[in-house]
Amino acid sequence: MSNREKSEPRLEGIESIHHRALYRATGLTDEDFKKPFIAVANSWNEIVPGHIHLNKLAAKVKDGIRDAGGVPFEFNTIAICDGIAMGHIGMSSSLPSRDLIADSVELMVSAHGFDGLVCLASCDKIVPGMLMAIARLNVPSIVVTGGPMLPGRFKGKPVAITDAFLATGWVKSGKMTLEEADALEKAACPGPGSCAGMYTANTMSLITEALGLSLPGSATEHAIDVRKERTALQSGRQIMKLIADNITAHEIMTKDAFENAIRLALAVGGSSNIILHLPAIAKEVGYELKLEVFDELSKDTPHIIDTVPGGPYTLKDVDEAGGVPAILKVLGNKIHLNSLTVTGKTIGENIEDAKVLRSDVIRPLEDPVHKEGGYAILKGNLGVAVVKQSAVKSDMMAHKGPAKVFNLEEDALAAILDGRIPNGSVVVIRYEGPKGGPGMREMLAPTSAIVSMGLDKVALITDGRFSGGTKGPALGHLSPEATEGGTIAVVEDDDLIAIDIPNRKLELLISDNDLQERLGRWKPPKKKIRKGYLARYALLANSADKGAYLQDKI
Repeated sequence: MSNREKSEPRLEGIESIHHRALYRATGLTDEDFKKPFIAVANSWNEIVPGHIHLNKLAAKVKDGIRDAGGVPFEFNTIAICDGIAMGHIGMSSSLPSRDLIADSVELMVSAHGFDGLVCLASCDKIVPGMLMAIARLNVPSIVVTGGPMLPGRFKGKPVAITDAFLATGWVKSGKMTLEEADALEKAACPGPGSCAGMYTANTMSLITEALGLSLPGSATEHAIDVRKERTALQSGRQIMKLIADNITAHEIMTKDAFENAIRLALAVGGSSNIILHLPAIAKEVGYELKLEVFDELSKDTPHIIDTVPGGPYTLKDVDEAGGVPAILKVLGNKIHLNSLTVTGKTIGENIEDAKVLRSDVIRPLEDPVHKEGGYAILKGNLGVAVVKQSAVKSDMMAHKGPAKVFNLEEDALAAILDGRIPNGSVVVIRYEGPKGGPGMREMLAPTSAIVSMGLDKVALITDGRFSGGTKGPALGHLSPEATEGGTIAVVEDDDLIAIDIPNRKLELLISDNDLQERLGRWKPPKKKIRKGYLARYALLANSADKGAYLQDKI
């Protein structure tokens, strides 16, 4: 099979004279038309800290492609910073951007007939968007993730962006002065990279490596580390080997590979957002990844790394301990070791020589942080919800309390910061799901406020979602969402809600008759947004328990 399977038909013969003429305007020569054409999809911009250095990495990728006999073509796609978008209407755009990124990469690669694809991305929705495009296109592909940000230093201790979110409540409750908050603000994010904790961005980078789509060890190479530039160069060379060997994305993105990715995320206590992203990515391969799989694997996968936001370690510690290869080595036979990767070798071959270099960070299976993995799927008359159980203290694994109901995130945040939420309550934030938000906003601001205001016996339930920086009994992705007439739509103030994470139960404690009577009276609210991309997303978005991806309605 030709290593120019996609580009050759568009470049050969007199019928393609107009194609070649246009390409010559970009500087191509006669020799270039004999080489594979490689798309370099770069999400660089000057806004997102995790992406401000990707232009330098893209240059290295292109050098590697040229070294190995290919012709690189770089193009850009969008990237939204969840931290900057957090806590206001901007967050409605974050999750929907994932599908727009996937669409834009798909269109660019399909329209121009590229033979291979290298994607550069770092942050929350950009990495999964790229992976969705890779799965959809099924050409030889490799991902270069941008790497974590170094932790900041404040009063002699490492800090990250979550500390800045917590500072609002600390100042409001008198635990921190404005001067201290200013110093923390200036220390929290010391340079480029995805924020320095096991938040969504770094969780997705680790998952990409576990899926087999980025080079071994690359996920924890920090953004400022010269190793990241070497990885970018090698990735450019490696895409040419994948093309030569005709290793396409679907040969790597198998059912076993997705289970490996889930195991890895469970072991590191990663962001619950992957329970949205992995089903959306798997759908593009043609594999239905159900919520039950996350729960089943969680019961059989110990949580072995105690990272920020729930624990003391940062991604720098994880890198020093041996990174993803060492974690997979510890997981051992829980991993499908025969899964193919972009190295052309299997996961098992890639990690054959891997070692744990810091056993305080990557703990043995016999001495885990928690016996179960990071996630639990709860079910009951309120619906189906996701919780990051690795970030919940033992005394809140089961909780019963009166509901305090809000139809908007900002209203809930104001009530928390104003001291209007009694300890023991269950805060309910609704109409923030994929359709109702629209866009399923993250709730890091209210969850951070609950923690920093000292409300250690308060739980939160939402049809929205949570940042990887969230800790505590925060239950999200509730499906069906309020806008679709889910039970959350008819919860009233002071209704008792029972949460039981170990037994996977979530119940609104009212009679079935009362529940049916309330649902019979409920009417759908007016749409918050009536035009533009978010209106289209609200119209086509699937439910959170299925990945909240745009449905193909043909």
